[in-house]
Amino acid sequence: MFSLSRQTVRRHLPLYAGSFVALAVGVFMLGLAATATAATIAYHGPEADSILVQLPGTDGAGPHSERVVLSGADASGLQVVLSMVGVISGFITIFVIASTFAFAVASRRREVGLLRLIGATPRQVRRMVFGEALVVALAASVTGAVLAQLATPFLLAKASYTELAPVKLEPASPWIPLGIAIAVGLVVALLGARSAARRAGRVGPVEALREAALEPPQIGVVRVVFGLVFLAGAIAMLALIQPGTGEGVVPLAMFTPMVLVVSLTLLAPLVVPWIGRLWALPLVRWTQVSGRLARSNVVAAPRRSASLAAPILAISAIAGSMVLSLSFAADAAAATIRDTLTAPIVVTAPENSAAAPENSGELRERILTTPDVAAADGGISVGIIRADGDSAELEDGEGIDPAVAATTRILTPISGELANLTGQTVAVGKEMAGLEHYKVGSEISVVFGDRAKGTLRVVAVLPDAPGVNGSMLVPLALARQHAPAAVPERWFVQPAGGVDPAQLIGALDRQLSGTGAHVVRAEQWEQEQADGLRKGNQLGLVLLMGPAGLYSGIAIANTLLMGSLQRRHEFVTSRLLGATPAQIRRMVLWESSLVGAAALTLGTVITATVGILLRHAMTEGLRDVPTTIPWALLLGIGALCLLLATGAATAPTSFILRRTSPADAVGD
Repeated sequence: MFSLSRQTVRRHLPLYAGSFVALAVGVFMLGLAATATAATIAYHGPEADSILVQLPGTDGAGPHSERVVLSGADASGLQVVLSMVGVISGFITIFVIASTFAFAVASRRREVGLLRLIGATPRQVRRMVFGEALVVALAASVTGAVLAQLATPFLLAKASYTELAPVKLEPASPWIPLGIAIAVGLVVALLGARSAARRAGRVGPVEALREAALEPPQIGVVRVVFGLVFLAGAIAMLALIQPGTGEGVVPLAMFTPMVLVVSLTLLAPLVVPWIGRLWALPLVRWTQVSGRLARSNVVAAPRRSASLAAPILAISAIAGSMVLSLSFAADAAAATIRDTLTAPIVVTAPENSAAAPENSGELRERILTTPDVAAADGGISVGIIRADGDSAELEDGEGIDPAVAATTRILTPISGELANLTGQTVAVGKEMAGLEHYKVGSEISVVFGDRAKGTLRVVAVLPDAPGVNGSMLVPLALARQHAPAAVPERWFVQPAGGVDPAQLIGALDRQLSGTGAHVVRAEQWEQEQADGLRKGNQLGLVLLMGPAGLYSGIAIANTLLMGSLQRRHEFVTSRLLGATPAQIRRMVLWESSLVGAAALTLGTVITATVGILLRHAMTEGLRDVPTTIPWALLLGIGALCLLLATGAATAPTSFILRRTSPADAVGD
């Protein structure tokens, strides 16, 4: 049977070329993410910039050690992004390949029916289809893995010495990551062929000849049940996107659209034709015949319509949700800074101040000796490794003077008293306290940047304020003890009562002339922080959605090309009945537009639902949070999907019509 499968693939190369390309690109993306991740794992950095922390272990795990990098010059940021890229790419690959290969097999139902008629058993048919999947998967997976290995050095060269990986990365051993990518490709192809093979094996000979050109009138009960199960799971995940979820909000915002996409794809043969009918109402009024035929084709071929809509639904829902999530995260961050910072003036130290700590004291004296300055709050950063029983985590520690900081920031504790922040004590954020179950009086084992060990007692739990407060606030004296060379990166300046901030900014500019310090209003500094976050989010979005978007675009074009090329007999018959080539092209244009519009409608519903819930969860308790919606990017995603859908459908149709005539219907 394997020999027959190989011959079948060779005979149907145009049909399986789409599956080959889609799977090869999917394995390429997975392999590239895997090999780059292996390079980040293999990088350990210089030992001088790291600390080996001894951990006692919990839950039955014995004592062990964990190395933590202090300088931040590691590849952990890139590793996290690549992991997310792998997850998204893996999902898109599984999703698209299963749909694409099932579509390719379903297109040969007449041929399978003839095989059953001449004596092939259902088991032989299934084995033949699985053999075809294996032939395509082997060739595509190996091709994708080889391309990934060739592209890995280029990716690592581009990623090195960036914000995500400020180090030099070298390729690691590729065998394990590429082996995983190849295995995923094989499994995905076989899973994509499984349902189609079982469906083909159950068709009787006479029934196959009678119904080979028609689709079943309804989808199976098992598919509906699984669709409803995934839908229920997605609803449960949506219910978890609420205030208090903490860091879990972002993963939920990423994975919930995936579950919704799976659910709606399973139910697409029921949902897509119904939505297509609604979009067809104005189309039928405007176009009459071609629009009516397009509507009939979408409704009469629900499985084909669902297969064509699947990649559009996937990329529009996932990309749209990610775009809104990152935009709303930046809005929430800016609002948090505004609600926490009460000082109207921010002085930013020059970039080279860390290299000359003695200049910090002079800068501080100049600020404090400026007339009409009531307080200058300059916290210093200190590396604090929080050592739990089984993990060591580098936290963003900050040494502050509680009395001074309380005049420039809102530091109202949720519990405890900030006035008790003296000696070996710490104030932690609400999110950390919730995740680690800290409360006032809890003791945290830590290792400072100078490798000194200690235990800090929690004296207060504060609202989270990234960008203004560190995740762990310690007394200024304790920070200077363990980081004597550290200097403040910025000062929050509070003017004396009745003093105009603009007037004080002018005085500070004159007082700090020649130091390289930058004096701005707090509103401008807040905007700069938000702009920096948005810029970083855009880079992350490109890394996360760029490969998946490219792959989805290929999948959209590939699926529609396959669908159009398989309709040659239908187009020729339409010509025989009197339809002109222009009418057929318009029919295909409107049909692909209806399918694309139905898929984008579902993607928009998913994006809007996740975005609304996410914004509510992120902005709870904040005042006057702006709503920044990147309409240009969202509309661009939708327009590109529609352009690919219509172009990939009409181009092969025109190609077929130019090379056929009504007389070809007799030969067909």
